[in-house]
Amino acid sequence: MGMKAYFAGGCFWCVTPIYKIYGVDNVVSGYSGGDEKSPTYEDVKAQKTGHRETIMLEYDPGKVSYSQLLEIYLANVDPFDPEGQFIDKGFSYTLAIYYSSEEEKQIAESMIAGLSEKTGKKPCISIEPFKSFYEAEEYHQDYYLKNPEAFEKEMIESGRRAFKS
Repeated sequence: MGMKAYFAGGCFWCVTPIYKIYGVDNVVSGYSGGDEKSPTYEDVKAQKTGHRETIMLEYDPGKVSYSQLLEIYLANVDPFDPEGQFIDKGFSYTLAIYYSSEEEKQIAESMIAGLSEKTGKKPCISIEPFKSFYEAEEYHQDYYLKNPEAFEKEMIESGRRAFKS
């Protein structure tokens, strides 16, 4: 049976393709963390709702573990930026791991503590209980496939491409 994981990693366009490589069955862009029902992209981006841009990963734990998903996540974000990610600033772009079980919470806390010990810096990643997930508007889904040129431009201009290489 498929499991779900919820990570806020900054701009959801930029973090979606990464997981497709690792055998995640489905990656959905959306919004989590806030209380407003069915938020719109414009409201979230304008910091009006308390939501973060979040991806929902549907995965088979037989193929990839929650720990592995978190490792991929941590390798593809800047964990020490309290303002957002790369050029995208504001609460909706800040990092969060939304856990659905005590086990997920413990794995996340332990990995973040490990990162802190390894670097001597305090990661700016919120660990919060999962509340709700609202799927983003259709044009945000698989943005990198629909708009490869705009996506590449975003990756370069955001500083994410240079960060990875």
